Amino acid sequence: MTARLSLFGNPDAPAAKAAGHFGTASKTILQESTLPAVVQKLVLLRASQINGDGYAIDVWAKNAAAAGESPTRLSLVAARHGSTVFTDAERAALALTEQGTRIADAAGGVDDEAWTDAAKHYDQDQLADLVMLIALINATNRMSVIVRKRGGDYEPGRLG
Repeated sequence: MTARLSLFGNPDAPAAKAAGHFGTASKTILQESTLPAVVQKLVLLRASQINGDGYAIDVWAKNAAAAGESPTRLSLVAARHGSTVFTDAERAALALTEQGTRIADAAGGVDDEAWTDAAKHYDQDQLADLVMLIALINATNRMSVIVRKRGGDYEPGRLG
């Protein structure tokens, strides 16, 4: 399976400019948020797993590993419920990510329990950053899946 299209093929095209804005917004959160970097990487990885975005899974798993994240924790992100390796704060962020990513699957969207649990661990600015990060990764995952951007050859550090 090859990629159908490069959104950045014509840098002057509206789609390339818009995709660039998504990248800039993501960098703002990744670089300026007080949300812990490890939480950011786990959130990005989990949403990408749910969305089946091979490219983003490759990016965020490799970036997390390069930042010192353990292979055990990376392999258990999708099974956080059945593991002992995540903090309560990380679990809360992952729960919010899962519900925020699976909105179409859950009639009620994000439930109050997930929100309240996240609010126990993160201040208002961090919660806002977490919401924005979840929304941005979901949008970029969808772009990658639609155009079939493939994972496997990402070099850590190029993004985030």
